[in-house]
Amino acid sequence: MDSDTPPAPPTPSTWRWLLGFLIVGACWGLTTPFMRRAAIARDKAPQTVRPVTTDPNVPWLKRKALGIMYAVIDLLKNPAYAIPLLLNITGSIWFFLLIGQAELSLTVPITNSLAFLFTVLGEWYADGKVITRDTWIGMALVLGGIALCVQSKT
Repeated sequence: MDSDTPPAPPTPSTWRWLLGFLIVGACWGLTTPFMRRAAIARDKAPQTVRPVTTDPNVPWLKRKALGIMYAVIDLLKNPAYAIPLLLNITGSIWFFLLIGQAELSLTVPITNSLAFLFTVLGEWYADGKVITRDTWIGMALVLGGIALCVQSKT
């Protein structure tokens, strides 16, 4: 062995990868229904009137840009939206840490599939949405596919 080459870093266990995939999937999937519910509630609530967004003397592009900026500020000031958004962004940070170490061909489909599963569960919890038999079957098939992918790479 050449003494100039550094030793390869130890490869994390499969359980560690699975935990990382689950964290990303949960952060992405579970937060989506809560952000959606907060955004819908914001749209139903009376809006703050901001004269600059309707003033015809202000250029059209500036009015649109300010309208978007105020909408984003209003959402971020709402904890019902901001907290799930922060968790969702945390999932994205975990994802970028994972793709730097795990196989890309595993990380992307597994985290997106888990995000789907957690979104279904989040809609059930947040909105009381009924999970149909077909959805349960689809979720089981997704989990089976994930198990096959992980099994084939270990």
